[in-house]
Amino acid sequence: MTFRSTAFSTASSKRAVSAALAAAPLLLLVAGAALAHPGHHHHEGGFAAGLAHPLLGLDHLLAMFAVGLWSLRQSRALSLGAPLLAAAGMLLGAGLAWGGVALPGVEFGIAMSVLLAGVLIAALVSVPTVVGAGVIVLFMLFHGHAHGSEMPHGASQLAYLAGFTLATLAITFAGRQGGGWLMARHSRLLRGLGVAIAAAGAFFALG
Repeated sequence: MTFRSTAFSTASSKRAVSAALAAAPLLLLVAGAALAHPGHHHHEGGFAAGLAHPLLGLDHLLAMFAVGLWSLRQSRALSLGAPLLAAAGMLLGAGLAWGGVALPGVEFGIAMSVLLAGVLIAALVSVPTVVGAGVIVLFMLFHGHAHGSEMPHGASQLAYLAGFTLATLAITFAGRQGGGWLMARHSRLLRGLGVAIAAAGAFFALG
């Protein structure tokens, strides 16, 4: 009886954690929208602006979510590390922007990261851990540079950084959880979503 109760408790805890991670971006979006209300000012802290930027930009949102989806079928180390790698790429890109280092074709790079991530998902591509880590950081580098370049004037750099880092982690976690839910039903669902993401990336690139 005790064993069954413990097993049930463990399973319930896992489901609760999964649900919390999947709901995190929605909660962050609500928080970002509330903080972005005219009664609040981004320049006073920067956290709200950093939080809202990845959530309200469809290209950023899709890329981060896609990274989480794709990581699901990679090595355990890469899957677990994907959110941190995405955040690292964002921080590196923002650091380059704040350091005055220009990246050529940032918007095109952002669009291509969405397109290629979608292709990787649709084709169920698996790569070595080191290669996958490099791909994630490279994809997010362009997004981070855009975030750094678009920081509101007078915003706290540290608060802005904390905001978009938190959003990046949550969205990537949600992608991984969503991918697990889809894979538990059928891989074709995951492939189909990859095709849709790739199509969105192509639209961004052409637009």
